[in-house]
Amino acid sequence: MEQFEYTDEELIAMFQDGDTQAYNQLVFRFKDRLYNFIYRFVNDLDKAEDLLQDTFLKLYTHKHSYREIAKFSTWLYTIASNLAKTELRKLRRRRTYSASDLSRDNREFVFTTQDDQTFSGEDGESLGKNLQAALNALPQDFKTIIILRDIQELSYEDISKIVGVPIGTVKSRINRGRLKLQKLLINKGENLN
Repeated sequence: MEQFEYTDEELIAMFQDGDTQAYNQLVFRFKDRLYNFIYRFVNDLDKAEDLLQDTFLKLYTHKHSYREIAKFSTWLYTIASNLAKTELRKLRRRRTYSASDLSRDNREFVFTTQDDQTFSGEDGESLGKNLQAALNALPQDFKTIIILRDIQELSYEDISKIVGVPIGTVKSRINRGRLKLQKLLINKGENLN
């Protein structure tokens, strides 16, 4: 099967008919984007990996729940979003620390801007930490929509379906969320020019 021979909707239909290769192809297509999406919520590499696996497990076990009334990607992002939000609620109740929080020095951080300017090492780590801290400081409604639009680059229509609000509300929250994020980054000393 060619990598992009079929649409996502065709692949899920094939998987629903028992084709496990179609499932493998869907995992291949979405694993990196979903991992990044989930990580932006939980800010923990190991927890993001676990939630990614849970997302694909739900896809596997609930494959017949998908109906072609929405795009497949919208359905899958909704699953990932719900799992990440549930995990955040659990974490707020527990207040624990993970090993990935304690040992970041052996991880390499590389961030790329739209201008293909790469930040690595201390500059990239500082920018990344400040960006993640600013994202975490946003109210949940703004955080979700900013991640979906600016990081995952989903359409307004897809975001509207995932979060269950009208497109006008999505656009408004994106604008207000970006302004809040910008203020938070400026307060942390980031030069946004």
